[in-house]
This record gives sequence, C-alpha cells and structure tokens, in this order.
Amino acid sequence: MAGNEWINGYLEAILDSGATASGGGGGGGGGGGGGGGGDPKSPVAGASSSSVSPRGPHMNFSPTHYFVEEVVKGVDESDLHRTWIKVVATRNARERSTRLENMCWRIWHLARKKKQLELEGIQRMSARQKEQEQVRLEATEDLAEDLSESEKGDTVGELAPLETPKKKFQRNFSDLTVWSDENKEKKLYIVLISVHGLVRGENMELGSDSDTGGQVKYVVELARALAMMPGVYRVDLFTRQVSSHDVDWSYGEPTEMLTSGSHDAEGSGESAGAYIVRIPCGPSNKYLKKEALWPYLQEFVDGALAHILNMSKVLGEQVGRGKPVLPYVIHGHYADAGDVAALLSGALNVPMVLTGHSLGRNKLEQIMKQGRMSKEEIDSTYKIMRRIEGEELALDAAELVITSTRQEIDEQWGLYDGFDVKLEKVLRARTRRGVSCHGRFMPRMVVIPPGMDFSNVVAEDIDGDGDKDDISLDGASPRSLPPIWAEVFRFLTNPHKPMILALSRPDPKKNITTLVKAFGECRPLRELANLTLIMGNRDDIEEMPPGNANVLTTVLKLIDKYDLYGSVAIPKHHNQADVPEIYRLTAKMKVCYMPYPPCFKIQRLTLTENVGYFLQGVFINPALVEPFGLTLIEAAAHGLPIVATKNGGPVDITNALNNGLLVDPHDQNAIADALLKLVADKNLWQECRKNGLRNIHLYSWPEHCRTYLTRVAGCRIRNPRWLKDTPADAGADDEEAEDSLMDFQDLSLRLSIDGERCSLNEPASSDPQDQVQRIMNKIKQSSPAAAAEGEKNPAEVHAPGTVNKYPHLRRRRRLFIVAVDCYGDDGKASRKMLQVIQEVFRAVRSDSQMSKISGFALSTAMPLSETLQLLKLGKISPTDFDALICGSGSEVYYPGTAQCVDAQGRLRPDQDYLHHINHRWSHDGARQTIGKLMAAHDGSGNTVEPDVESCNAHCVSFFVRDPKKVNTIDEMRERLRMRGLRCHLMYCRNSTRLQVVPLMASRSQALRYLFVRWGLPVRNMYLIVGDHGDTDREELLSGLHKTVIVKGVTEKGSEDLLRSSGSYHREDVVPSESPLAATTRSDPKADEIMRALKEVTKASSGM
Repeated sequence: MAGNEWINGYLEAILDSGATASGGGGGGGGGGGGGGGGDPKSPVAGASSSSVSPRGPHMNFSPTHYFVEEVVKGVDESDLHRTWIKVVATRNARERSTRLENMCWRIWHLARKKKQLELEGIQRMSARQKEQEQVRLEATEDLAEDLSESEKGDTVGELAPLETPKKKFQRNFSDLTVWSDENKEKKLYIVLISVHGLVRGENMELGSDSDTGGQVKYVVELARALAMMPGVYRVDLFTRQVSSHDVDWSYGEPTEMLTSGSHDAEGSGESAGAYIVRIPCGPSNKYLKKEALWPYLQEFVDGALAHILNMSKVLGEQVGRGKPVLPYVIHGHYADAGDVAALLSGALNVPMVLTGHSLGRNKLEQIMKQGRMSKEEIDSTYKIMRRIEGEELALDAAELVITSTRQEIDEQWGLYDGFDVKLEKVLRARTRRGVSCHGRFMPRMVVIPPGMDFSNVVAEDIDGDGDKDDISLDGASPRSLPPIWAEVFRFLTNPHKPMILALSRPDPKKNITTLVKAFGECRPLRELANLTLIMGNRDDIEEMPPGNANVLTTVLKLIDKYDLYGSVAIPKHHNQADVPEIYRLTAKMKVCYMPYPPCFKIQRLTLTENVGYFLQGVFINPALVEPFGLTLIEAAAHGLPIVATKNGGPVDITNALNNGLLVDPHDQNAIADALLKLVADKNLWQECRKNGLRNIHLYSWPEHCRTYLTRVAGCRIRNPRWLKDTPADAGADDEEAEDSLMDFQDLSLRLSIDGERCSLNEPASSDPQDQVQRIMNKIKQSSPAAAAEGEKNPAEVHAPGTVNKYPHLRRRRRLFIVAVDCYGDDGKASRKMLQVIQEVFRAVRSDSQMSKISGFALSTAMPLSETLQLLKLGKISPTDFDALICGSGSEVYYPGTAQCVDAQGRLRPDQDYLHHINHRWSHDGARQTIGKLMAAHDGSGNTVEPDVESCNAHCVSFFVRDPKKVNTIDEMRERLRMRGLRCHLMYCRNSTRLQVVPLMASRSQALRYLFVRWGLPVRNMYLIVGDHGDTDREELLSGLHKTVIVKGVTEKGSEDLLRSSGSYHREDVVPSESPLAATTRSDPKADEIMRALKEVTKASSGM
C-alpha cells in the first residue's frame, strides 16, 4: 500500500479528528490533506508504531490501528479512492466531514463483509471436504476389490510430478502408441468449438474486448495445426455467426478456410483442410458477450448438428466409401462450448474432449475473496453459476480434459463436483484391470501445453550471444521500420535504451499497475531501460468497460506521478501482425554503457568490472494469477528472457524452458529487482536466452498435436450402432411406391404451415393418406400376430393395416411433438392431455396437404404401458404416432414399425437408441445411490420409494412421498457427481415421481436422435407444451424447433424442485423472448393451436 497518498491523507484526517475530539494533538493533514504531501510513508509508520502498544479491553477504540490493520492491508481501494477524491475536493468543512464519516462506514461495512465471506468460504470448504471423505468411504465400500500394492504404486506414480523439466514434458503414454505418419491413411474429421468472441483466421482483433483474447488465437492455430497432421482430413472450428454493423463483415461469413490441409492432390478432396464454420444463434444482428449467450446455446447445438450431418455425408462420398464420416472427436473450449460439445457428443455418440481455458469456480473464489461483491451480484454480472454448471455438464460427458499446467488440475479442476483426483486414480486403475466401476466415472486429466505458430519467428542462433542483427536506429529511414516501431518510438525520449515489454489486456487481474509502480520507484531501472505496455486497442478510454478504463486511468496517473514521460510507451492500436515485430524490437534493441551509470552505486547488485557492456530487453507477465501464459512462450521463441508471476502456469513454463525468473506479483520490489537483474547482467541474459531457444520446441504445434491425437486415440471411440447395421439405402425398395406417390402429391401442394394459402374446409375424404394406405396395404405384409393379440394387452400393437419396415419419420417433412405434462395430484395423466392431443390432430389434419407431409410424436414421463392405456381411453390408436418417447426419454418406440415389434406383436423400444444411451449407465448403481441420498434428515426414513411399474432397463423411478422434504435436482446432481455417477435426473408427473435416466438420454436429446437417425431436421419439428411441466421442461423450450405453449392445461408442475437458492436462473437457460416460441391466447382448441403454429412459423422464417 506504499504510495497510496489518499490513504495516508485519510489517516491524517482520522488522527486529526480523533485528537480534536479527545483534546490531544496530532496529525496535520486535516480533512483537506488528502492530496498527500511530504513523506507518504510517515503517517502510516507513525500510525503503526502507535498501534502496536498493548490495549486493554476497556481502552478507547483506536481508529489508526483499525484502518492500518483492516483497510490498508486488507481492502481493495479502487472505489474508495474515487470517493476520497470527492472528499478532498469538498470545500465546505461540514460537508467534507459528513462525507468522511460516510466513507468510514463504507470501509467498516466492506471489511466486515469481507470477513463474513471469508468465514462462509471456510465453512463451504469444510463441508466439501467432509462430503468428499464420505464419498471416498462409500466408494471404498462399493468398490470392494482392492488393488495390489504394485498397481497402487503405478497409479500414484503416473500422476506424480517428475524431477527434471524436460522429462516433465516427455509424455508417459504407457500402452498408447504415439501418433505418427503410419496413420496417414486415416481420414479423420475433427470438430472444435469456441462459441464466444470474434473468431477469424487473419488479422485477429485480439484485445478488442474481453471475449476476444488468447483463446481465439489458440483455437485458430490448433485447427490449422491439426489439419496438417497425418491422418486428419478435415477440421471444423465452430463459432457464433455475427452479422452486426458493430463488427467487421467477415464475422458474418458462414465459412472461412484456414488451410487446405497437408494432403497431396491424389489423397485430398475439395472438403479437406481446416475451416471456420459460423453457426447463427440468438439475435443475428447483435454481437453478444459470452455472459448473454447461455440461453441460445441449444440453438447453436441444433445448427452445428445439422452442419455435422451434412458434412458427414459429403466426407462419406469423398473418403468414406459412401458411408457417413462422423467426427472422430468433438472438442469444446471454455464452459459454453463445453456445454455445446456435451450435447453434440450425446446426440452423435462420439467422444468429447474439453479444454476449460479459465474456470468459473476459480473466478468465483477470487472475486469473493475481494469482499466487494456478494455471490448474487457476481452471478448477476458474470452469470457465474450458469458457467459453473456448464463446466460440470462438460465434465459429465468428457472422455478427456486437456489442461495447460499441473496447477490447473490440482487447484482449479479440484474445486468441481465432477472431478476428484483420488477417485479418478482408483477408477482408472480398475478400468485397466477390466474390473467393474459400477457406473462410476471420472474424466481423464492430461497436461498438454499449448503450441505456438513459429511461422512469423525469425530463426535464432541458439549458441550465439544475441548480438547478431541487432537493431540500429542511427541513420535509419522511418519508412524502413515496421509501423508499430514508429508508434512505440514516438513515446520515448531515448528509444535506444533496452525495453521491458508487457503485453496483455488492461484487466485488473493482469496487474499492470503494480509493474508501473515497480518501474517508477526504481530509479536505476528507469535509467537503464524503457517500459513498453501493449494493452489491447482503444479509441476512447471513456468508452471502454469500467474495469479496463480504470486500469488505463491508473496507469496514466502513475506515469504522471513518477514523471515517466519519455520512458513509458503505451500505443493505442496494434494488430496481430504487429505482435512478432514488437517481440523482435524488444529482443534486439540494446544500448552500450561505458562506464557504469552512477546509479549502480546504490544498487544491491555487485558489479566489479568498470568496462563497457551491453544491455538488452526483457519480457514480463506480472499477472496476479496466469492460467497458462502463452505470451511467455512467444517471448521465449523470439529470444527474450522472461520475468513472470509465480502463480499458475508460468511455473511449469519456466521449469521447462529455464529462461527467466519468477516473482511474487504483489511485491513490486521483487518485480523491480528481477527486471534489473536480467537487464543488467549480460551473462544471465544470454543464458536465459539460449535456454529458451533450446527448449522452445516443447511448445511447438506439431508436438502439441502429436500428443493430442495420441491421447484422443486412447479414448473409447464410439459411433452409432445403426451406422454399421443399416445400409445407406435401407428401405429404398420398400418405399419406392410411396416415393412415387409423394412426388405426385408434391406437385399439388397448395397449403402448408409456412404461410402459404390455406384451405381448412377441404373434406377429409380427399386425404391422400387414404390412397397411400390402400396401396401400401397391397404391397406390404400385415402382422397377423399383432392383429390377433392386439386386444389382449395394451402394450401390443393394434395394426389395422400394415407393419412398415422403417418408421414414416424417414419421409416426414414436419413432426408435431405433444409434450404437455398434465397430471393430477396422484401423478396420473389427466383428460386435458388427451384433449390437447386430439386438438393438435384436428389442427394439423384440418388441412390435407399439411397432414400429408406431417407426422406426430408423443413425449412423456410415463412408461409405455400407462401411455397406451391413456391413448386407449381417448380412443386414439398408437399408430397415429410416428414415435412415442416414454420414460422421460429413456425409450423410443415406433408404433406400426417392424423393427419395434417383437415376435408376439408387442411394441419394443428402438434397440439402437438403447445402445446409444447406454454409455456410462449403471441401473443398479443409480438405484442404490439415490436410495441412500434421499434418506430423510429427520430420521423418518426414505423420502422416496421404488416405483417398479415405471422402471425399465434405462430408467430408475421412485415415488416421492413428500415433495417438501426431498432435495432439489441441482443438489442431487451435485452429490451424484461427487460419487462419479453421471445421470440425468428429473422430478415429473406433478412432483410425484423422481426418475433417473442415462446421461445421454432426455426428452430433448431424443428429438436430436430422431434427427440423426432418420434425417428429420430439428428445425422442422413443432413442440407443443404446457405452461408448467416436469423439471426437464426447460430443456425442451430451447433449440431451433418451434414451440407452442398451450395456456391453461397445466395448473402446476415440478419446476419448484429444479433448483435451490443460489443456483442459476431460468433466463440463463431459456430466452426471455424468441421468435421460435408462441403462446395460445385461449382454450386449447384446434383453430387457436393452428393460429399459434402459423404465428411461430412466420416469426421464425426471418431467422
């Protein structure tokens, strides 16, 4: 806090006020002395000396002691500083005194709030540790088979850090085969996802806002590098499409080629290479910050899924011998893309990889430690709880989590419910031995440092002394210099002096102000070097975000305070192509001193030779915490020694490269000493330079990609089973006649829900479906068993005509899904559900042309038996539906389809779907764990009991005895994750049931399965829901399908049991307004439903 004169002036005012009140003397600054004159440290020093005297419990309160201990040492003063400026500018003594008193109370409340938050944090950590110990005890009981001592040693040793830096980066792949040129015959399709920010391949606007930073550069270079690897045919980098006047037009282009790949002309096709694919989601004419994107992520998922399926067909024709080529892996970057990747991975049944970049729980802990914002305020600003849930969902689905450093695993991912280092080691060891883990799973964490693009780096002589090609400005023409050099030089009085370079956003976490203070207060450093600060791009500080503007304003004030004009360069603009030139300038700019400057006499450095010497530049990253530190690698590649924070990724980087010094970012004296040591000691500078250049290959992109592909190859590679079992032209012969009829009828289409002319009064007898049915009855075999047995069992198919080999979904152009959750207090379906179904039928069938191209599905939490009983009660045939989604998405049926009818003629679920959702599912593990967790706290027994009739192989169902005593969904999910169980939970049927289904199963994911399996696009689906429903209703409301909310059919649902206080909010999942949703205005009659359907279709047509 040294040098904060406003604090010193404030203390003087407090002392003066206290002395006056008590009749004593002291202090001379008064209320107006806040400007701070004289020795700034003297008031604090005096105050500290007076505060160390012992005070008895009855002594008067010492404001000096309080403010020195509680404020000067423990409170972030940026806001208080602005208040203090107003105080000292107040001339009226009484008003100034009042403001001073108010400020005193603000500080007191802030300090008390900070202590309360610290206590709450300690309590949370204690509770978490207790829960983790309980989880490990349960795991020990459940996983009864112990490991041998040798296996334990192997497991622990695999995660232990190794001794030497180089060996630390020589990956131990155990049984994995390192990726090599032998894989060049493979034609892999890889999908990367980075949703937020402005992403393009050239002239990246890094630093233009907080969302467009190092992650953008990382994913673009990763896509390029992967496309150049042997065996990789195509890489797609998905990001959000932005067609706004506020940003460049290039961000609205659907695709952008990054590279054509590494294949020669013989082995490559027109689709090979790396591409940026921009997916529209949310308002198309607005650039949204990442905090505002959460409600639109499911739209992104559906758009990305459509592109992947189309590209898979194209690649199948080029390199897949006619079969679709699905992604080899889907890789999400950051929490939002992790959420998207989890859903895409589940829809396609392919492996998922996650890179967090920066983590929400870590950010939440850091902000709460400051004591300036409550958890509610933090969540409102950063949507931090939704971000954390996105990260947890990504952990649920990820096979592999890639981190940059060991610290990220131990200190950041260790904060999450879905990852426990000890349990992960046990589960991994059991998997190796082929021993069951009882449904428990933890993702594998591996350290793969980011690579770097060396194409813009001039090759350096490692064994040289760095003197070759040094920059000389004498006689140089300004036109011969790179423009960014001229921009830097215009700030400097003596541009020949070596440079200290810092390159980062003007973010408070980057700690630039402490660097400027260290430079300003160290006279020898000021005389030997210049300071260059590249802090993003700016036009007007007033238009910048408050946090960034505050940092820049503080830097300018410090420059003025220490009179650093001519010694500090702060260019306003630079582009990505300028960055290598900035590094090169810093590495090559040097000056010769002879003899040593007089200032060295007062330094702690021992200098013995009074001869001429050269000084050269240094790069510094003084961030409070740096997750990785890509700029440190870039600096090392250009031959620059580094000074870096000791918190985070730079520890691993400096250990590997051995090219610099680590410092405490809070200690400005340590920062100044480290910079001075590297700038002044040529031998140390040359040693650091050589070490960095010698070891920089560890961070090359080929090395990164080789390790990356080796790790991905070690994952369990999954693909939909039906890809192998069903030929691409399956059913073509069976449906040839139907195709002809469909083509004929297409010529006479006069009406559709898309806003064409409507003919609602056409008689039903002219429905072409009757003609189709009569023809199909002749060319297809009926099912006698089904006809004979249909009346005996409601689960048996009533087949009035035919049994098709494949569902009609293959031929549908639209699908209307009824998903109203109308249940009574006993959990049984009410007649309102039947009413809605019948009215939807009437609305769609009122027009024969629409009816011809449309199908129906029913989505419900009920098991099949109860669903068929309900339909029988309403005299509705099951074959009126193309699909029945039962058990909260745990089963999918196709009535009237041969593949969903067993030998006795009874309906059976889609076996491919069951195989699809079986990933990481343990029926017994879920049933037993839920039973333990739902025990009542008051000792009255379990709050749930098994509902055997509603259970199936992929659904565990429980009766809820008392909804007021059960845990919410997010509480249950948290505790299951800690135990390594990855499930999908929901309260349903008017809070009378708790159902647990596999992670990859849900009613919303079942719709995407129908798209993937049968080719019916999600955007052509129409979902009819009530205004209340089960806890999974929110998932159904988002996405590219059209939604009609039917008012008045559901009085209450189960949503109250979805989230507890302190969790994320509904508006973080469902858009508050969307052209994809419409609501009925009155009773759910056919004409009103039709009006809403037309409204949502018309509104969404402009998207």
